[in-house]
Amino acid sequence: MTATATPRFVSTIDLPFNRAAFDDNFLLEVPDMDPGGPGVWLLLRGSSMLIVASGEGFSLPEGDLPLGLPNAEPLYIGRWQGRPCRLLALPHSLDLPEGLIKQPLRALEPLVSVAMLSLGGIGQMILHWEETSRHCGTCGEKMVRLPGEWGKECRSCGSHHFPRIHPCVIGLVVRGDELLLVHKGEWADGRYGLVAGFVEFGECLEEAMARETLEETGISITNIRYIGSQSWPFPSQLMCGFVADYAGGEIELRDQELADAKWFRLEELPTLPPSRSIARYLIDRAAEFVVR
Repeated sequence: MTATATPRFVSTIDLPFNRAAFDDNFLLEVPDMDPGGPGVWLLLRGSSMLIVASGEGFSLPEGDLPLGLPNAEPLYIGRWQGRPCRLLALPHSLDLPEGLIKQPLRALEPLVSVAMLSLGGIGQMILHWEETSRHCGTCGEKMVRLPGEWGKECRSCGSHHFPRIHPCVIGLVVRGDELLLVHKGEWADGRYGLVAGFVEFGECLEEAMARETLEETGISITNIRYIGSQSWPFPSQLMCGFVADYAGGEIELRDQELADAKWFRLEELPTLPPSRSIARYLIDRAAEFVVR
């Protein structure tokens, strides 16, 4: 089997991990809506999903749970192509069951469709919520699920808690016909991306973009324009994408996360992030913003 080519995306709305990427294949529902009966399995081990190969391509496992885990507690999350879909996190120590293939959610060239990759992403976000919401953040007691919702309630102090999505900014900085790109030490050699970071207390998105750029690279920016956003399930972010113009300063690495930062001309770009990311979406549109 060969990898499914990741398409170029017309809008950020259509990027993988956003709901529009499901293309009507998946309907999110809450766990207490489980209709019972057979369905398909979304099996996640770390940041990979387990899939089945056939002559027609790749699909989700179905039928009986093919793992023999006596204490497994699957979670109903909705309907995949009209069939009940149940999510289960697998331990890293578990041997890969026969007939199943590991599909990393961050693969450069995924085997599966954008829709199925996005299903794996939303499953990872749900698992993150489930793992971090077992106990009340107010009093520390165990929580129970609110009927008909993804939120949870603490029966001890009465607090209600709901899934937490963390806003982040990411931006393409332009200076004439050059782009500011950065490299993190854990990335592949020669691969560059964009300045990004979490929004802090009291910041609007544009303020966060300006602060992150200055803090990470020493570069000041202006004319900050919002382009679009992408759900990013690693583990639970919303990436808000911008384009901005250079305002001043020289590159000075001020953030220990960065190993390098450089200005690149559009015709001389290095290895870039995969096309499934909003970082690549912004870079691919750079010709609209550079001044020659």
